[in-house]
Amino acid sequence: MDRRKALQLMSIAPLGAAFGLRELGRAVADLPSTPPLPVLFLGHGSPMNAIEDNEFSRGWQGIGKDLPRPHAILCISAHWETRGTFVTGMEKPRTIHDFGGFPQALFDVQYPAPGSPTLAERTQQAVTSTHIGIDHQWGLDHGAWSVIIHLFPKADVPVVQLSLDRSLSPQQHYELARELAVLRRKGVLIIGSGNMVHNLGVIDWRNPEGGYDWAIEANSRMKELIMNEGHAQLADYTRQGKAFQLSIPTPEHYLPLLYVLGLKDRKEPVCLFNDRTVMGSIAMTSVKVG
Repeated sequence: MDRRKALQLMSIAPLGAAFGLRELGRAVADLPSTPPLPVLFLGHGSPMNAIEDNEFSRGWQGIGKDLPRPHAILCISAHWETRGTFVTGMEKPRTIHDFGGFPQALFDVQYPAPGSPTLAERTQQAVTSTHIGIDHQWGLDHGAWSVIIHLFPKADVPVVQLSLDRSLSPQQHYELARELAVLRRKGVLIIGSGNMVHNLGVIDWRNPEGGYDWAIEANSRMKELIMNEGHAQLADYTRQGKAFQLSIPTPEHYLPLLYVLGLKDRKEPVCLFNDRTVMGSIAMTSVKVG
């Protein structure tokens, strides 16, 4: 771990107050139309990536430098599953340390980005296929802050999270995402955070920089489908063979990818980055649309 980097990240805590949380959160109130912002799927992997200087954190930092500055961020994280669909509506979301067994430096990190009640309401209004509830308890889990901290280290962009409704099918998640597309044209950066291949039950600690054959096979097929508009097959992932079944034993880390694909316009450019399989069964592959 780069201790100096960790201390730098922790030092941003007072910044949110300096910018004025209330003012930042309400800055979304009368958003002008903008060209559609890019959409990101970020393979987040270990929470330690939040404070380590490695190829993945540098990849996120590089993408962050090239992004247009958004008015706000809407993040769909693998780590917020609910009954029904919710968006965070508080002005000051807490930093959630939803993990255990890591160094104290990771627990000390705070990411004091403001929330945006207005964006929460805009998200609620954009979706007609299901009811979107407003949540005032959750905050920012590590699926959100551990990657956004590298994109916007000053914590000066409002962040709202959208939950994953356990009762929806993969196709319904994909279709819900399409309803959110209007937000891209209002200066909202939409991020899905998970991992395309994610099987913690068979992690290979002896192979930190490689993957099982089935993980590499599934990841390669997923990338092929992403680049060739194979969204129907990706939404129907349970029927894509044994490699997919092993790679997606539970859906929560995979579903954020479907949101990003659902937000893609036809003929929009797609690029892949951080494209590596690690620890046998985790794909860090990330996707930028637009």
